[in-house]
Amino acid sequence: MTRATPGRAPASRRHRAFAAALVGVLVLWNNVVVPRVPDSSYVLVNGAATGVLLAAARWTGLSWSDLGLSRRRLAAGLGWGGVAFAVVALALAVAVAVPLLRPLLTDARAADLAAGDVAAEVLVRIPLGTVLWEEVAFRGVLLAALLRVLPTGRAVGVTAAVFGIWHIRPTLSGIAANDLVDAAWTRTLAVLGVCVFTAVAGALLSWLRLRSGSLLAPALLHLATNTLGTVAAVAAHRLG
Repeated sequence: MTRATPGRAPASRRHRAFAAALVGVLVLWNNVVVPRVPDSSYVLVNGAATGVLLAAARWTGLSWSDLGLSRRRLAAGLGWGGVAFAVVALALAVAVAVPLLRPLLTDARAADLAAGDVAAEVLVRIPLGTVLWEEVAFRGVLLAALLRVLPTGRAVGVTAAVFGIWHIRPTLSGIAANDLVDAAWTRTLAVLGVCVFTAVAGALLSWLRLRSGSLLAPALLHLATNTLGTVAAVAAHRLG
């Protein structure tokens, strides 16, 4: 039986059911649903999913503070997230500037992107279709839902594991686009490795969320990694 967190009422059956359903939906969403969504509708569909998820979270009793969306914590979120953003920006700038490190950034999917395509990615698709949706879903709603029914460490662990599984399909797409491996067993190992890495990254993002009390902190780190990573990949290709 789940023990109640001090100062919080014991988890109800509805709370447990919501957390379990959410895990199932998120495991399937990026691996089963998104591949069937037209690319032109990616931002719209994920944006709508974000709204539905927030409404469901509020219906089950999660507060804006529980979700990391309290205005009182915005300053803390901006502080922690701003430092994380700067660290990622510096690391990517060094990688682009050092020829030996540039191959680490190359991605065939970024090789032929025109300036307009890059702008669309970093200003619209990534911030609204990826970062907003994933941060609300994982470090916002899922983490908050799990914290009602599990101790903090286990809640973070489950959130991180689901975030790793979330990346199975994108990893397979990246491997295929870059023609990295041929054999099924090496492809499986590569996917497993990336999923473990993203699970660890998910745990770090959850820690930022809990430490700052704001969803803004992990969102800024996630935004820096994805948007500046895209710009760095394009620059690495251009510079050879």
